[in-house]
Amino acid sequence: MLRVSALKKRDGFTLDAKFEAPTPGIVALFGRSGCGKTTLINIISGLLQADSALVRLDDVVLTDTSAGVSVPVERRRIGYVFQDGRLFPHLNVVGNLRYGLNRSPEDPFITFDAVVDLLGLSRLLTRRPHQLSGGERQRVGLGRALLCQPQLLLLDEPLAAIDVARREEVLPYLEALRDRLSLPMVYVSHQFEEVLQLATHVVLMDTGRVVAQGTLNEVSVLPELRAIVGPDSVGSVLDGVVTRTDVEHGMTILQLGKGNLQVSLKDVAAGSRVRVQLLARDIIIATEKPHALSVRNTLEGVVSEIAPDEDNTVLVKVDVGAGATVLSRITQDAAEALSLRPGMSVWALVKAVSTRGHAFRVKP
Repeated sequence: MLRVSALKKRDGFTLDAKFEAPTPGIVALFGRSGCGKTTLINIISGLLQADSALVRLDDVVLTDTSAGVSVPVERRRIGYVFQDGRLFPHLNVVGNLRYGLNRSPEDPFITFDAVVDLLGLSRLLTRRPHQLSGGERQRVGLGRALLCQPQLLLLDEPLAAIDVARREEVLPYLEALRDRLSLPMVYVSHQFEEVLQLATHVVLMDTGRVVAQGTLNEVSVLPELRAIVGPDSVGSVLDGVVTRTDVEHGMTILQLGKGNLQVSLKDVAAGSRVRVQLLARDIIIATEKPHALSVRNTLEGVVSEIAPDEDNTVLVKVDVGAGATVLSRITQDAAEALSLRPGMSVWALVKAVSTRGHAFRVKP
């Protein structure tokens, strides 16, 4: 468990944040720019002194101002990846990586060759930083941080300084870190797509405070998230298990709740766990089992809640079984015409082209 509590006042801004998250996994600190995310991880790293703080990783206390405990930065066994990579310009990739290795303790959990393989760096080893793309520089920065043999890895918006194409290049490597290494990570971002793809636990921040936290599935349906991402990005985040793949049509079939869902996702094996986001704006509600429709996905469930939304719309929560909830935004008129009420059996219709999956490696 990673436990963090921090109070810091400076320049008219107050950070007063507290969260707990299970380890290992990726804890995403998510919120708008300026909400205090970087300040919080700088306190975790020891680079910034808080007015009061408690930082505890499993059984190790890194900071406890009430007890006068503050482990020096160089002894915290924390790796830090910044937005700009911060590679040494006079060293090639091998030199930058070995800098991390030379600062590591005698009990390495990952070797130089393993890092090169994990991050796909073999063809880059003789290059200098100025010869690398933005995505390549970030991968080298990740490798250098890993070779310090950290017990905790901090990533401060590592994809913010690169373009969309390079971002798509780096994300699979971050997924590999999550799935192959039992290493706790704290990932700062204001891009929800990154959180959707990577996070195992989410901490929502606004104006220096934690406003909600939990698994991504739990946080995805909270109004606190809507206030940050806006109504068009609201929807359920659900985990399903691959039952089969349709190679010819490029589709993967998931077991989700009591039903099945077709998702556009390639190269995943049966039994893999896949995360999908179903946007509320894309979900249609039917009170009778549909037939003769182009919509390929129909999830049977029960209305669990109907909540007012903006512009004469409502948000309908549908329990589709096995703890999975689908969220749909429809007009107030439609809800009244269908006589929707909690406890009512309905079908949630989802276009296959509206879904995108992110695979999670299932560990033995």
